[in-house]
Amino acid sequence: MKKKNWVIALAFIGLGAAGVYLYLNQPGRDVASEEAAFKITKQDLDKDYAQNDSLANAKYIDKTIEYTGVISRLISKTHSADMDENMVVVFKDSILPAELKEMQKVTVKGRYVGYDDLMQEYEMDQVTLVKK
Repeated sequence: MKKKNWVIALAFIGLGAAGVYLYLNQPGRDVASEEAAFKITKQDLDKDYAQNDSLANAKYIDKTIEYTGVISRLISKTHSADMDENMVVVFKDSILPAELKEMQKVTVKGRYVGYDDLMQEYEMDQVTLVKK
């Protein structure tokens, strides 16, 4: 009887461990293939955050967005760019697209990370250039 209980207990532990392993090792999110939840500009973000920053965070954070703006500065060392002076975008796979130039209006798609109160910057990562 005791042996049967041990076998059952070990089976449950094995199933639990397998479930935890599969849950923790899910494939990563592919933002580039996702449909954008919002298509926005700096004015949209400024307006939403000025009205209620908590609601704006709930609305945008961790969502895939398309952002249209002007490249203010390209930062090749970090594979990122500043858009409209206060939107920091970090490109996917650490690749800064060669066709980007400063003062160019572009649309990018990526995961919205949030607003940094200290630096007064919006942030996106896993960004790709949207070709129109």
